[in-house]
Amino acid sequence: MKKVLFILTSHDRLGDTGEKTGFWIEEFAAPYYYLTDNNVDVTLSSPKGGQPPIDPKSDDEGSQTPSTVRFNNDKELQVKLSNTSEISTVNPNDFDAIFYPGGHGPLWDLAENKTSVGLIEQFYTQNKPVAAVCHAPVVLKDAVLASGEPLVKGKKLTSFTNSEEKAIELDGIVPFLVEDELKNKGGIFSNAEDWASYAIEDGHLITGQNPASSILVAELLLKQLNSES
Repeated sequence: MKKVLFILTSHDRLGDTGEKTGFWIEEFAAPYYYLTDNNVDVTLSSPKGGQPPIDPKSDDEGSQTPSTVRFNNDKELQVKLSNTSEISTVNPNDFDAIFYPGGHGPLWDLAENKTSVGLIEQFYTQNKPVAAVCHAPVVLKDAVLASGEPLVKGKKLTSFTNSEEKAIELDGIVPFLVEDELKNKGGIFSNAEDWASYAIEDGHLITGQNPASSILVAELLLKQLNSES
């Protein structure tokens, strides 16, 4: 059985707005169910361990999908989620791939978390898939190759776009715009129209644009896992 490590944010404050943030349910639940329904073992981890914060907006009526409805009725997964391990205890040799769900939380904690960056570098140099969706590709920005060059330099990738961030009026709240960060590190950025489903892979790097892209990322990830011996 293939094993995938999910890393979720531990950050719950949306800048100085007084509002809550965290991870986006769809971006966690859809890939989780897609992979586990296809006989993949998923381990959940976060910087602080325990319960990762859920972005309350991702539980709004307008954000509901079949995966979020399934999650809200899945007591077993909710208990598992409340007991994430701390990423400092993770051994990358125990896993075949790593995946980062999005939400705004990762912009504040995972974007520059040295332990997380180290895990990404280890997975990537071991030719294991590294996948992220929506805001989560920001976790790639500080990762480097053995040569010292940015991991994303010259790589095809995507993320939540500047125009999508402006559309939800958080471009002035977030510490950085993910699209700009990836481009600044030499990433070859592409995207579909706002809110459309879009994902791209370049070697073992898999990225998705927004919540609607979660399943696409999971499909690409499973395909890579199944292609390995």
